[in-house]
Amino acid sequence: MDFYEIVEKAKKTGKIDKGTNEVTKAIERGTAKLVVYASDVEPKEIVAHLPILCKEKNIPCVGVESKEKLGLSVGLNVPTASIAIIQPGETASLITELLKKEKIKEKAEEKSEEIEEPVEEKVEKAEKKSKKVAK
Repeated sequence: MDFYEIVEKAKKTGKIDKGTNEVTKAIERGTAKLVVYASDVEPKEIVAHLPILCKEKNIPCVGVESKEKLGLSVGLNVPTASIAIIQPGETASLITELLKKEKIKEKAEEKSEEIEEPVEEKVEKAEKKSKKVAK
């Protein structure tokens, strides 16, 4: 199950707010249980503040790739930039499970970034070794 399906189920069994203005209010009030925003929104500034606000309020926030799919998942015939799940209904356990998977994925990505050295550093090390061997 992905976040689109969770949003769709939450709409049917719980309560959601749609649109960046309503989502921002829900975050500020502390009523949002999960915020989902579309990454393909132009300009990016429309949703750029959502992850920051969510972090301040300790509310889970995830990005999905399509505003069209997000709009459809909440029953709109138009794209939507963001939604907030206010009452998760039957999706509470699903949200927890998916968020755990997201955190694990993020940590794995961070570790792989730490392991990989930038190309410039590799070149410098190789040059130093070759100079030592030449002496």
